[in-house]
Amino acid sequence: MVREIVGRWGKIDILVNNAGIARDDLLPRMSDEAWDEVINTNLRGAYLCTKFAVRSMMEQFWGRVINIASLAGIVGNIGQANYSAAKGGLIAFTKSVARELGSRNITVNAIAPGFVTTEMTDRLPQETRDVILSRIPLKRFGTPDDIAELVAFLASERASYITAQVICIDGGVI
Repeated sequence: MVREIVGRWGKIDILVNNAGIARDDLLPRMSDEAWDEVINTNLRGAYLCTKFAVRSMMEQFWGRVINIASLAGIVGNIGQANYSAAKGGLIAFTKSVARELGSRNITVNAIAPGFVTTEMTDRLPQETRDVILSRIPLKRFGTPDDIAELVAFLASERASYITAQVICIDGGVI
């Protein structure tokens, strides 16, 4: 994938690692396959994409890596040990890689969305959605556009002095 992009465009400036799946279950019932699938997609996928994409960024002494983590990676979620572990690992990965690549003028940051209107949250029962909304001071779920605006900012030159950060965008969840 990276070879094809660099072959076509000559370089990679910005990488947004946004893959995310959930295979929810309580830990005693969670299958090894569900654990591995979530870790491989949500964490290993970001590792592989970053590992190869930053080579182009290092050559040009400029780049932006933005990892889409989750509030679950900070606080955990019942029934999401695999998802929370993967997103928490992505946060630690972000901080480590930022320190490795900062001298090459490459910033690496993570965004930790709370509840955002997506197919994943649309599947929640209304009772669960109501409980979640009662904990959000802004009284709404986020939107993909809310996240996209922050991604655009972090990808820009205006964010050139921001690295190794985890920015929560969660409506003030309490």
